[in-house]
Amino acid sequence: MILQANNISCRRGERLLFSNLNFHIQSGELMLIEGRNGCGKTTLLRTLAMLRQPDEGQITWNDEPIDKLAEEYRQHLVWMGHHNALKGDLTAIENLRVATCLNNINCSEDELWTALETIGLYGYEDLPTRVLSQGQKRRAALAFLLLSQSKLWVLDEPFSALDVKAVDFLQSIIRKHIEKDGMVILTTHQEVALMSDKIKRVQLDAL
Repeated sequence: MILQANNISCRRGERLLFSNLNFHIQSGELMLIEGRNGCGKTTLLRTLAMLRQPDEGQITWNDEPIDKLAEEYRQHLVWMGHHNALKGDLTAIENLRVATCLNNINCSEDELWTALETIGLYGYEDLPTRVLSQGQKRRAALAFLLLSQSKLWVLDEPFSALDVKAVDFLQSIIRKHIEKDGMVILTTHQEVALMSDKIKRVQLDAL
């Protein structure tokens, strides 16, 4: 499988963020989007996740435009933005149950609880997520990755609010996904030991 950007340009209001951007990523690869604050990293990721349209150019999935594939493309996609997309009045286990249901992931209750325990939320699974710390909320959101069956992960600052142990664990999750021929596109401001032999870099500042 291959995701390809063909001469895409994006604006924020009247400001041109980047133009004529070309890249591709295929199974078993990781892509790091780099650049200063405000250069359009989040805008690019949201465009790849079909949350907005490019102002110019086209994005294809296996040579088919993603806007025409629509739901077929979304079935292969996991998007995780700055916000954790958790319902504060729901518990971590309830949020995870809803997320897997909405994404048509068949898993048992034991698998849900195990995912939260594995991600480091043992003892906090049945608390409303609004009372959790920022790091715990991030873990609750990231637990979905342990159950996801999607090929392409698009992650905006996934290491945000995580402690060193959690950062290391998330890196291992990403590494395993890549080793299973998954695809990951992410941004991060943190120094992390990503897979140097599998990584591609897109530097938006240079565009």
